[in-house]
Amino acid sequence: MTEVRIVPSILSADFARLADEVARVVDGGADWMHVDVMDGHFVPNITYGAKVIETMRRVTTLPLDVHLMVERPEDYFESFAGAGASTLTIHTEVSPHLQRQLCRIKELGCLAGAAINPSTPLGAVSEVAGDLDLLLVMTVNPGFGGQSFIEHSVDKVRRARALLDASGSRALLEVDGGIGRDTIQRVWRAGADTFVAGHAVFGARDPGAEIDALRKLCMETA
Repeated sequence: MTEVRIVPSILSADFARLADEVARVVDGGADWMHVDVMDGHFVPNITYGAKVIETMRRVTTLPLDVHLMVERPEDYFESFAGAGASTLTIHTEVSPHLQRQLCRIKELGCLAGAAINPSTPLGAVSEVAGDLDLLLVMTVNPGFGGQSFIEHSVDKVRRARALLDASGSRALLEVDGGIGRDTIQRVWRAGADTFVAGHAVFGARDPGAEIDALRKLCMETA
């Protein structure tokens, strides 16, 4: 059976207690940690940069899944890789030289991911499927946590899985946005294997129990 990765997003964490919040979800069985970087231009919000990645690296040994929602992602590759990022995922919408940028990420020792917004067709990544370590299908419009899942994303995830399989790509298929108990099983059955969950995990009374519940939903057969 395909491995399931539950990836809590620190966008929903209490930053006044960041180390404790991370420890709770790590102890609860998180597979990776997700770090959303926003520049206030590509998306209407501003978050954090290399210093937070450095802090995360000090408080956990888990892979750091860094999602760059920025207009010039290439400006951040070296500093984020140096700060401890494990995966750098960039948006196709701002990456006209996507193949070159993916190769540069790999040269820096990180896994290379490409993200597509809800309105972006899968054709944006069809020519680089073999270069991808991860394909991120956004299931909300990026910029803010706690948004509602876009229902027709399930079909897009299904088509993304078909695209990766047809090209022989070994890339992970990640989903981000509105992932919780009521949505995770549908995108799992559509072919996703890596699930970013912010509010569902950090907002739970028992994050470990929530991570376990999400994982078990993926393991249930249709």
